[in-house]
Amino acid sequence: MNRIDRLYALVEELRAAGSRGRTARQLAGHFEVSVRTVERDLSALGQAGVPLATKQGRTGGYTLDRSMTLPPLNFTPREATAVAVALSRSTHVLFTRDARSALHKIMAAMPERALEEARAAAAKIRLLVHPVPDPDADIAEKIWRAVHDNHVLRIAYIDVGGVETEREIEPQYVVVGPNGSYLTAWCHLRQDDRVFRMDRITKAERTPTPPRPRHAAPELKVDGHETKLPESALRPEDLLPNTDIGLSRGPGTVGAARRTGG
Repeated sequence: MNRIDRLYALVEELRAAGSRGRTARQLAGHFEVSVRTVERDLSALGQAGVPLATKQGRTGGYTLDRSMTLPPLNFTPREATAVAVALSRSTHVLFTRDARSALHKIMAAMPERALEEARAAAAKIRLLVHPVPDPDADIAEKIWRAVHDNHVLRIAYIDVGGVETEREIEPQYVVVGPNGSYLTAWCHLRQDDRVFRMDRITKAERTPTPPRPRHAAPELKVDGHETKLPESALRPEDLLPNTDIGLSRGPGTVGAARRTGG
Protein backbone atom coordinates (compact mmCIF):
# COMPACT_ATOMS: atom_id res chain seq x y z
CA MET A 1 0.00 0.00 0.00
CA ASN A 2 1.50 3.37 -1.00
CA ARG A 3 1.48 6.33 1.39
CA ILE A 4 -1.45 8.19 -0.20
CA ASP A 5 -3.65 5.09 0.05
CA ARG A 6 -2.50 4.54 3.62
CA LEU A 7 -3.31 8.12 4.66
CA TYR A 8 -6.83 7.74 3.30
CA ALA A 9 -7.17 4.33 4.95
CA LEU A 10 -6.00 5.76 8.29
CA VAL A 11 -8.81 8.30 8.23
CA GLU A 12 -11.36 5.62 7.39
CA GLU A 13 -10.02 3.32 10.11
CA LEU A 14 -10.33 6.08 12.72
CA ARG A 15 -13.79 6.97 11.42
CA ALA A 16 -14.86 3.33 11.81
CA ALA A 17 -13.33 3.13 15.31
CA GLY A 18 -15.57 5.94 16.53
CA SER A 19 -15.09 7.17 20.06
CA ARG A 20 -13.02 4.11 20.98
CA GLY A 21 -10.20 5.35 18.77
CA ARG A 22 -7.03 3.46 17.91
CA THR A 23 -3.56 3.57 19.40
CA ALA A 24 -0.56 4.14 17.18
CA ARG A 25 0.53 0.57 17.91
CA GLN A 26 -2.86 -0.82 16.84
CA LEU A 27 -2.76 1.20 13.62
CA ALA A 28 0.81 0.10 12.93
CA GLY A 29 -0.17 -3.55 13.32
CA HIS A 30 -3.23 -3.11 11.12
CA PHE A 31 -1.31 -1.48 8.27
CA GLU A 32 1.84 -3.56 8.79
CA VAL A 33 4.16 -0.58 9.21
CA SER A 34 6.21 0.78 12.12
CA VAL A 35 4.73 2.89 14.94
CA ARG A 36 7.03 5.70 13.86
CA THR A 37 5.59 5.59 10.33
CA VAL A 38 2.04 5.75 11.69
CA GLU A 39 2.87 8.69 13.93
CA ARG A 40 4.46 10.51 10.99
CA ASP A 41 1.35 9.84 8.88
CA LEU A 42 -0.97 11.06 11.62
CA SER A 43 1.10 14.22 11.99
CA ALA A 44 0.79 14.82 8.24
CA LEU A 45 -2.99 14.34 8.42
CA GLY A 46 -3.24 16.80 11.28
CA GLN A 47 -1.22 19.40 9.38
CA ALA A 48 -3.51 18.86 6.39
CA GLY A 49 -6.53 19.79 8.52
CA VAL A 50 -7.94 16.37 9.40
CA PRO A 51 -9.69 16.82 12.78
CA LEU A 52 -7.68 14.38 14.89
CA ALA A 53 -7.95 14.22 18.65
CA THR A 54 -5.93 12.28 21.21
CA LYS A 55 -7.07 10.54 24.36
CA GLN A 56 -4.72 10.26 27.31
CA GLY A 57 -4.36 7.32 29.67
CA ARG A 58 -3.95 3.57 29.43
CA THR A 59 -6.75 3.23 26.86
CA GLY A 60 -5.81 6.40 25.04
CA GLY A 61 -5.19 6.78 21.35
CA TYR A 62 -6.26 8.74 18.31
CA THR A 63 -9.83 9.58 17.33
CA LEU A 64 -11.59 11.70 14.73
CA ASP A 65 -13.57 14.67 15.98
CA ARG A 66 -17.11 13.34 15.46
CA SER A 67 -18.57 16.85 15.19
CA MET A 68 -16.52 17.45 12.04
CA THR A 69 -17.12 14.13 10.25
CA LEU A 70 -20.08 12.47 8.64
CA PRO A 71 -21.97 9.99 10.85
CA PRO A 72 -21.38 6.31 10.05
CA LEU A 73 -23.75 4.45 7.77
CA ASN A 74 -26.29 2.32 9.57
CA PHE A 75 -26.54 -1.26 8.28
CA THR A 76 -29.45 -3.52 9.11
CA PRO A 77 -28.55 -7.05 10.30
CA ARG A 78 -29.72 -8.47 6.94
CA GLU A 79 -27.58 -5.95 5.03
CA ALA A 80 -24.56 -6.75 7.17
CA THR A 81 -25.12 -10.48 6.66
CA ALA A 82 -25.38 -10.00 2.90
CA VAL A 83 -22.14 -8.01 2.81
CA ALA A 84 -20.39 -10.58 5.00
CA VAL A 85 -21.43 -13.37 2.62
CA ALA A 86 -20.31 -11.38 -0.42
CA LEU A 87 -16.96 -10.42 1.11
CA SER A 88 -16.33 -13.96 2.33
CA ARG A 89 -16.47 -15.05 -1.30
CA SER A 90 -13.82 -12.44 -2.21
CA THR A 91 -10.80 -14.53 -1.24
CA HIS A 92 -8.60 -13.37 -4.12
CA VAL A 93 -5.12 -12.53 -2.90
CA LEU A 94 -5.50 -8.96 -4.21
CA PHE A 95 -8.59 -8.18 -2.15
CA THR A 96 -8.50 -10.35 0.98
CA ARG A 97 -7.12 -7.62 3.23
CA ASP A 98 -9.40 -4.94 1.80
CA ALA A 99 -12.46 -7.16 2.19
CA ARG A 100 -11.57 -7.76 5.84
CA SER A 101 -11.03 -4.03 6.40
CA ALA A 102 -14.39 -3.19 4.81
CA LEU A 103 -16.19 -5.70 7.00
CA HIS A 104 -14.53 -4.33 10.14
CA LYS A 105 -15.75 -0.83 9.26
CA ILE A 106 -19.30 -2.10 8.87
CA MET A 107 -19.11 -3.90 12.21
CA ALA A 108 -17.71 -0.81 13.95
CA ALA A 109 -20.65 1.28 12.72
CA MET A 110 -23.33 -1.14 13.96
CA PRO A 111 -25.05 -1.14 17.35
CA GLU A 112 -24.03 -4.19 19.40
CA ARG A 113 -27.52 -5.73 19.32
CA ALA A 114 -27.75 -5.46 15.53
CA LEU A 115 -24.23 -6.87 15.18
CA GLU A 116 -25.12 -9.89 17.32
CA GLU A 117 -28.23 -10.49 15.19
CA ALA A 118 -26.11 -10.33 12.02
CA ARG A 119 -23.59 -12.78 13.51
CA ALA A 120 -26.39 -15.17 14.45
CA ALA A 121 -27.78 -15.03 10.90
CA ALA A 122 -24.35 -15.49 9.31
CA ALA A 123 -23.76 -18.53 11.53
CA LYS A 124 -26.62 -20.26 9.68
CA ILE A 125 -24.90 -19.90 6.29
CA ARG A 126 -22.18 -22.04 4.70
CA LEU A 127 -20.25 -21.30 1.51
CA LEU A 128 -18.99 -24.05 -0.76
CA VAL A 129 -15.21 -23.86 -1.08
CA HIS A 130 -13.62 -24.62 -4.43
CA PRO A 131 -9.84 -24.58 -3.96
CA VAL A 132 -8.04 -22.76 -6.75
CA PRO A 133 -4.34 -21.95 -7.22
CA ASP A 134 -3.42 -18.51 -5.90
CA PRO A 135 -0.94 -16.31 -7.76
CA ASP A 136 2.12 -15.03 -5.95
CA ALA A 137 1.01 -12.03 -3.87
CA ASP A 138 3.86 -9.73 -4.97
CA ILE A 139 3.38 -10.62 -8.64
CA ALA A 140 -0.38 -10.14 -8.34
CA GLU A 141 0.15 -6.66 -6.85
CA LYS A 142 2.52 -5.69 -9.70
CA ILE A 143 -0.04 -6.92 -12.21
CA TRP A 144 -2.82 -4.96 -10.54
CA ARG A 145 -0.74 -1.77 -10.54
CA ALA A 146 0.02 -2.23 -14.25
CA VAL A 147 -3.68 -2.77 -15.02
CA HIS A 148 -4.64 0.25 -12.91
CA ASP A 149 -1.94 2.57 -14.27
CA ASN A 150 -1.95 1.30 -17.88
CA HIS A 151 1.70 0.18 -17.94
CA VAL A 152 3.43 -2.44 -20.06
CA LEU A 153 4.77 -5.47 -18.20
CA ARG A 154 7.52 -7.91 -19.05
CA ILE A 155 6.48 -11.32 -17.74
CA ALA A 156 7.81 -14.85 -17.57
CA TYR A 157 4.97 -17.28 -18.28
CA ILE A 158 4.70 -21.06 -18.15
CA ASP A 159 2.04 -22.35 -20.53
CA VAL A 160 -0.12 -25.45 -20.10
CA GLY A 161 2.58 -27.56 -21.75
CA GLY A 162 5.22 -26.44 -19.26
CA VAL A 163 7.09 -24.22 -21.75
CA GLU A 164 8.34 -20.93 -20.28
CA THR A 165 8.53 -17.76 -22.39
CA GLU A 166 9.28 -14.12 -21.69
CA ARG A 167 7.21 -11.43 -23.35
CA GLU A 168 5.93 -7.88 -23.04
CA ILE A 169 2.21 -7.48 -22.52
CA GLU A 170 -0.28 -4.66 -22.09
CA PRO A 171 -2.56 -5.70 -19.19
CA GLN A 172 -6.27 -5.01 -19.65
CA TYR A 173 -8.38 -6.87 -17.07
CA VAL A 174 -7.91 -9.04 -14.00
CA VAL A 175 -10.47 -11.83 -14.22
CA VAL A 176 -11.38 -13.73 -11.03
CA GLY A 177 -12.97 -17.05 -11.93
CA PRO A 178 -14.09 -20.32 -10.34
CA ASN A 179 -10.96 -22.13 -11.56
CA GLY A 180 -8.37 -19.46 -10.81
CA SER A 181 -7.33 -15.90 -11.61
CA TYR A 182 -6.51 -14.65 -15.07
CA LEU A 183 -5.03 -11.62 -16.77
CA THR A 184 -6.20 -10.50 -20.20
CA ALA A 185 -3.67 -8.53 -22.18
CA TRP A 186 -2.38 -7.57 -25.59
CA CYS A 187 0.70 -9.72 -26.16
CA HIS A 188 3.59 -8.14 -28.07
CA LEU A 189 5.08 -11.57 -28.75
CA ARG A 190 1.95 -13.00 -30.40
CA GLN A 191 0.52 -9.68 -31.61
CA ASP A 192 -2.88 -10.72 -30.32
CA ASP A 193 -5.13 -10.64 -27.28
CA ARG A 194 -4.22 -13.38 -24.84
CA VAL A 195 -5.48 -14.76 -21.51
CA PHE A 196 -2.83 -15.67 -18.92
CA ARG A 197 -3.32 -17.77 -15.79
CA MET A 198 -1.94 -15.55 -13.05
CA ASP A 199 -0.52 -18.45 -11.04
CA ARG A 200 1.61 -19.36 -14.10
CA ILE A 201 3.22 -15.91 -14.24
CA THR A 202 6.55 -16.39 -12.48
CA LYS A 203 7.91 -12.87 -12.98
CA ALA A 204 6.38 -9.47 -13.71
CA GLU A 205 8.31 -6.23 -14.09
CA ARG A 206 7.15 -2.85 -15.34
CA THR A 207 8.91 -1.63 -18.50
CA PRO A 208 9.39 1.88 -19.92
CA THR A 209 7.72 0.78 -23.16
CA PRO A 210 4.70 3.04 -23.91
CA PRO A 211 1.45 1.13 -24.45
CA ARG A 212 -0.47 1.29 -27.70
CA PRO A 213 -3.30 3.82 -27.95
CA ARG A 214 -6.16 2.47 -25.89
CA HIS A 215 -9.05 0.86 -27.69
CA ALA A 216 -12.29 -0.36 -26.18
CA ALA A 217 -11.69 -4.01 -25.34
CA PRO A 218 -14.48 -6.38 -26.38
CA GLU A 219 -16.51 -8.32 -23.86
CA LEU A 220 -14.73 -11.58 -23.22
CA LYS A 221 -15.07 -15.18 -22.20
CA VAL A 222 -12.40 -16.72 -20.03
CA ASP A 223 -12.12 -20.42 -19.28
CA GLY A 224 -15.48 -20.90 -20.99
CA HIS A 225 -17.30 -18.44 -18.75
CA GLU A 226 -18.93 -15.09 -19.41
CA THR A 227 -17.90 -12.25 -17.10
CA LYS A 228 -19.59 -10.09 -14.50
CA LEU A 229 -18.77 -6.43 -14.17
CA PRO A 230 -18.29 -5.26 -10.55
CA GLU A 231 -18.19 -1.65 -11.78
CA SER A 232 -21.93 -1.76 -12.47
CA ALA A 233 -22.57 -2.54 -8.80
CA LEU A 234 -20.99 0.85 -8.04
CA ARG A 235 -23.30 2.55 -10.54
CA PRO A 236 -26.77 1.33 -9.52
CA GLU A 237 -28.37 4.33 -11.22
CA ASP A 238 -27.27 2.90 -14.58
CA LEU A 239 -29.06 -0.42 -14.07
CA LEU A 240 -32.36 -1.08 -15.79
CA PRO A 241 -35.26 -2.34 -13.67
CA ASN A 242 -35.30 -6.09 -12.97
CA THR A 243 -31.70 -6.64 -14.06
CA ASP A 244 -29.10 -8.50 -12.05
CA ILE A 245 -26.43 -6.24 -10.64
CA GLY A 246 -23.11 -6.87 -12.31
CA LEU A 247 -24.20 -9.18 -15.11
CA SER A 248 -22.48 -8.71 -18.44
CA ARG A 249 -24.43 -8.00 -21.58
CA GLY A 250 -26.37 -10.76 -23.28
CA PRO A 251 -24.74 -13.46 -25.41
CA GLY A 252 -25.44 -11.47 -28.56
CA THR A 253 -22.94 -8.80 -27.50
CA VAL A 254 -20.34 -10.98 -25.81
CA GLY A 255 -17.14 -11.03 -27.82
CA ALA A 256 -15.33 -14.12 -29.00
CA ALA A 257 -13.27 -15.95 -26.44
CA ARG A 258 -9.69 -14.79 -26.28
CA ARG A 259 -6.89 -17.23 -26.80
CA THR A 260 -5.11 -18.44 -23.72
CA GLY A 261 -1.54 -17.39 -23.15
CA GLY A 262 1.16 -19.25 -25.00
